[in-house]
Amino acid sequence: MDPDLFFTIGVILGVFSIPSIMSAFSEGRAPRVAAFTVIAAGVMVVWAAQQKPGGYKFREIPDIFVRVVAQYLT
Repeated sequence: MDPDLFFTIGVILGVFSIPSIMSAFSEGRAPRVAAFTVIAAGVMVVWAAQQKPGGYKFREIPDIFVRVVAQYLT
């Protein structure tokens, strides 16, 4: 599978889990689902970084997102 796709999905999952974590803490609950989501997102990002030769650089992230979205929408 494409490491760029895994990287993109992992980052999106990580960003989307932030509101879930904040909601759980504000309501006094344990963020179980959010914690699982953060772990899954981290595993996806680490796997993608290990599979891509040379890894990822911070300035490449927007280009990766655009490339992945364009690849799967067209």
